[in-house]
Amino acid sequence: MVNKLEEIGFYSLSDERAKNASLTSQMKRCEMIITEYCNFNCPYCRGLKSEIYGNRKHKMLSLDEVKQNIDYWCENEPLENIRFSGGEPTLHPNIKEIVKYSKEKGINRIAISTNGSNNLELYKQLINLGVNDYSISLDACCSEDGDKMAGDIKGSWDIVINNIKEISKLTYVSVGIVLNEMNIDKTIDTIKFADSLGVSDIRIISSAQFNQPIPRLNEVPETIKEKYPILRYRIDNFANGINVRGLTENDSHKCHLMLDDSVIAADFHFQCVIHMREGGKPIGKVGPNMRQERYDFIQSFDTHKDPICKKNCLDVCRFFNSRYDYYNRCL
Repeated sequence: MVNKLEEIGFYSLSDERAKNASLTSQMKRCEMIITEYCNFNCPYCRGLKSEIYGNRKHKMLSLDEVKQNIDYWCENEPLENIRFSGGEPTLHPNIKEIVKYSKEKGINRIAISTNGSNNLELYKQLINLGVNDYSISLDACCSEDGDKMAGDIKGSWDIVINNIKEISKLTYVSVGIVLNEMNIDKTIDTIKFADSLGVSDIRIISSAQFNQPIPRLNEVPETIKEKYPILRYRIDNFANGINVRGLTENDSHKCHLMLDDSVIAADFHFQCVIHMREGGKPIGKVGPNMRQERYDFIQSFDTHKDPICKKNCLDVCRFFNSRYDYYNRCL
């Protein structure tokens, strides 16, 4: 078992954060769904529920709305980490202005979750404007399977692979390998292939619909495991009978992550990105009172009584909440 959160490789988590998270501590992370539009049709992808967008003409946040959301989280001091997701966030017409504004606000880490299929020059421009973290989907180890996992889009895999190689030379890149019945038999080959691309880390996770243990991880060479802290964390967890998703009886009943972490989609803020994508209700409307609303929500919410949390809470989130309990003696 990892003794310190920062050893896992998830940069936004640390023991220091677990010790000090409170209603008034620095906001550590916000994930913002800036558009639902996407050029891929991945079989496991969870889009946003249509009612979230209400009467919106376009299923995306405007540049002004994104800036306002950033301002909310940087009101007292700069937000430490921000992640832009979608849909495919690089399809947002103002993505360069969004990144530039985030940099101007003093945000330390600016991340984008992308399918990696956009023009390489755009990814480079975004790095120059301030992006220092890309999370790119890599769900296959060959073009035939890769194109299929993207929604039968011919030629997409070759573009993504070239982009991963080139972007990895310039900044931090983690690849996310989402596993289901279509690709789980090639897990080891995909991990080995990801290792050949020069990436910074490898994240393996079963899709929410599949949510099964991942077999044969003992076949991953030690030389690969030692390079990637997130990959090693997941493999060690499976070796100890700990799945990526789902709460156990010994896990915390509180989600302390919500103290200094937020997810925004359309006009609402949610518990976390998984809860949002699995159809969970929002905590409230986006606005200046979000942080107090999140604090109040934590006090009365029991994660073990919520079916989405019970089934889908991630291992690293459970670990953080347990560390918070340990440091703050919230038993």
